[in-house]
Amino acid sequence: MLRKKSSLMIVGAVAVGASAAVALGSAGIGFTPTTLVTANLATKVEANTDQVKLRTKGPTDVRVQKIVFDKGGTSGWHHHPGVVIASVASGTVTFTTACGSTTYGQGLPAGSVFVESGDSPGQASSVDGAIAYATFVAPHLNPPVFRIEDTGPGTCSRHGDDEDGGGDHHGDSGGNH
Repeated sequence: MLRKKSSLMIVGAVAVGASAAVALGSAGIGFTPTTLVTANLATKVEANTDQVKLRTKGPTDVRVQKIVFDKGGTSGWHHHPGVVIASVASGTVTFTTACGSTTYGQGLPAGSVFVESGDSPGQASSVDGAIAYATFVAPHLNPPVFRIEDTGPGTCSRHGDDEDGGGDHHGDSGGNH
């Protein structure tokens, strides 16, 4: 009888711990993503043309979202499986990781496009409000997974899992990047 009660207490503690871990995710405030389309590429892609290379290792899920940041809005800490290409259409968006922050927008030195990849947490925010469009390319899952919540910035890691050892977050200065 005592063994049965101990087992139930352990299972209960694990269940509460799992629920707490989910609840600890960093929710966005003043951050409204609207999905415009979700689709999948059923086979791998190997394209290499005009200085652009896209290669997947198998089927992928693709999603395009319009993201509206209210004044002072924030996405909350998160990361994405696969790659995200975000384009700031109006206003400015600051993307923050444990390694630092960069602000993106039309006419800014960092440009108006940034790329998210890797497992390092990041957070997007806007002081005065902004509109951005994001294209997500993630490994195929059913149901699709495009965002994973994190509890904070983690530690600074300047290496990603891409071939050239580049970082997890890349901006576009409008030049040959």
